[in-house]
Amino acid sequence: QVRVVESGGGLVQPGGSLRLSCVVSGANFKITPMNWYRQVPGKERELVANISAGGTSNYADSVKGRFTISRNNAWNTVYLQMDSVTSEDTAVYYCNLYWRREFWGRGTQVTVSS
Repeated sequence: QVRVVESGGGLVQPGGSLRLSCVVSGANFKITPMNWYRQVPGKERELVANISAGGTSNYADSVKGRFTISRNNAWNTVYLQMDSVTSEDTAVYYCNLYWRREFWGRGTQVTVSS
């Protein structure tokens, strides 16, 4: 059974930083591309960043240069380092992978506010 568990969300001030973590179990993590999405109430879920099994990353234009996705295959964990955050980054952040079928975590809330 595949489990996807996000953590690290919280309240952060504009201009601050936060690191999200996502631990995956039950899948062959080291060969699986990983994705971070976010969603604001009333809007579509948005792909923020993804990382291939080999470590190649891609970013949404809205976060390019501010967010960094990385992975630690020994720990079955993918990270999202969020720097220089703004109120526009407030959302629930979800970890996602496709391993025989699509799996999602429950999400972690990030709120950017002074």
